[in-house]
Amino acid sequence: MKNRLFLPITIKGKNIRNRAVMPPMVFFERAGDDGFVTDEHVEHYRARAKGGTGLIIVEATCIEKNGRLSDCQLGIWSDEHISGLSRIVQACHEYGSVVMLQLHHSGLRTPSSVTEIPVGPSKNNQKPSRALTIDEIEAIKEDFTKAALRAQEAGFDGIELHGAHGQLLNQFVSPVTNQRTDEYGGDLKGRMKLSLDIIYNIKKELEGKRFIIGYRMGGNEPTLKDGIKIAKLLEEAEVDLLHVSGGISSPDIALPQPPQTFPFHWIVYCGTEIKKNVSIPVIVVEGIRTAKQASLIMDNRLADFVSVGRGHLVDPFWTKKAMNQLEAIPCLECKPDCHWFENGDLCPQQRVKNSQ
Repeated sequence: MKNRLFLPITIKGKNIRNRAVMPPMVFFERAGDDGFVTDEHVEHYRARAKGGTGLIIVEATCIEKNGRLSDCQLGIWSDEHISGLSRIVQACHEYGSVVMLQLHHSGLRTPSSVTEIPVGPSKNNQKPSRALTIDEIEAIKEDFTKAALRAQEAGFDGIELHGAHGQLLNQFVSPVTNQRTDEYGGDLKGRMKLSLDIIYNIKKELEGKRFIIGYRMGGNEPTLKDGIKIAKLLEEAEVDLLHVSGGISSPDIALPQPPQTFPFHWIVYCGTEIKKNVSIPVIVVEGIRTAKQASLIMDNRLADFVSVGRGHLVDPFWTKKAMNQLEAIPCLECKPDCHWFENGDLCPQQRVKNSQ
């Protein structure tokens, strides 16, 4: 029987050649304050497409300059960004990968190097910040929608809305960070309103287009039960693809705990449980490094796709090597922190020469 990791799948008319995903991993210290694509970005993604990756989700790309996660993040807040981003698309398509773009706003997590007073659903009492006004929320909806249209014009096969990892959309969804009492707060549907309105607006503008709309969500929001409810609301909104990662945990609620026999991270467990409750494709992620791990998930039908982040960072040919039962360059899992996220050049495995 053929390894399900290498079976194709079609979403919105886009034929994805295998189930290996390169998730959005920010290529720090490459973009400047203007957010433009560089030659290094293009070659970075070209190498992973050449290496056989089925689906590439390009790193978090900001829809508004004052909402960046750093002052060296890719941008899509202007039409001037389209031509550079299209170079990434062309490089990925040249080697057969389907490519999506993650759309992002940091909200309360925006650093002081980007803006003096970050904004979010509610004020963060731990640092200077303020709650967004209704007019500002409407502007953010428009910024996300315009960014999706720019991504489509650049040639991307779809977009992924970043609703995990404590970023702005996640801040609205989470009861930990959203204390609003208006239509954007309160119960889950109120907290989801911003995300659902953005999805509706994008779908309306791109009606009839073969364009994938994905959503990266937290499986713990703050509980797995909440994550399942969120996934169902996103399915009702006709999202095409769910990418289940970590959300905003509560200091008063324990993280979801998989059974002792479950051999993967609790975030992977959340994704596999969410898959049982929706009919749209689900990507799982977190700590999946080897082809053996990825194949175990796929062959047991625990997910529809497997994100291999650091594996693809250290070895662009991770997927082709997996297909040919060759050993990929391993991630060293550097402690206390991954060096890549300080500067990609500092990853010790970047010095390992790939023979491909």
